[in-house]
Amino acid sequence: MTTIGRGPAAHLEKVEAPGSILTDAAARALAVLRVSTGFVFLWAFLDKTFGFGYATPGERAWINGGSPTKGFLSSVEVGPFQDFFHSIAGDTWANWAFMLGLLGIGVALIAGIGLRVAAGASALMMAFMWAAEWPLASGSSNPIIDYHVIYALVGIVLALTYAGHTWGLGRWWAKLPIVQKNRWLS
Repeated sequence: MTTIGRGPAAHLEKVEAPGSILTDAAARALAVLRVSTGFVFLWAFLDKTFGFGYATPGERAWINGGSPTKGFLSSVEVGPFQDFFHSIAGDTWANWAFMLGLLGIGVALIAGIGLRVAAGASALMMAFMWAAEWPLASGSSNPIIDYHVIYALVGIVLALTYAGHTWGLGRWWAKLPIVQKNRWLS
C-alpha cells in the first residue's frame, strides 16, 4: 500500500475497504448508511425550503417567508435552555445557520466529501436539537440516547471509517492539495 505520509493510518485513504477488519461488504454498507443519512439532512433542507407538505406545509416554506427555526424553537417547553431557544427562534442568523448546516451536511454525506467537517457539524447540530427537545424530562421514551445522538454518532463513524471512499468522491477529495494540507477537511 502507498502512504501519503500523514501518520500511521494515512494509507487507509488509498484503499477501498480501509483496515484489516473492514470488508468490502462492510464498506458498501457504510456507503449506503452515508448516502441514506445524507438524504435525511438534505430532505429536511428541501422540505423546509420548498414546503413539500411533509414536515413543512407550503405556506410555511422558507421561500414563502416562513422560518425554518421559529416553529420548533418557540415550542420548546422543557429544559434549562428553554429561554435561550425561545430567544433565537426565527432569528435570521439562526435560520441561515440551520439551513446551511442541513444542506452542507446532506451534500457532504451524499457526495462522500468533507466527512470530518460534516461529522462535527452534524454532532453539533444534533446536540443543540437534543438540548432543545430535552429528553431528560419525564415522558421521554429514552432520556439519554435518542435519534439525535444516533445521527451524531453515525456522522462520526462515517468520517472515521472513510465511508466516502466507497461509492463517493472521498478518494478524489482526499487528493486535493488543500485537503492534503488541511486534513480536517477530509
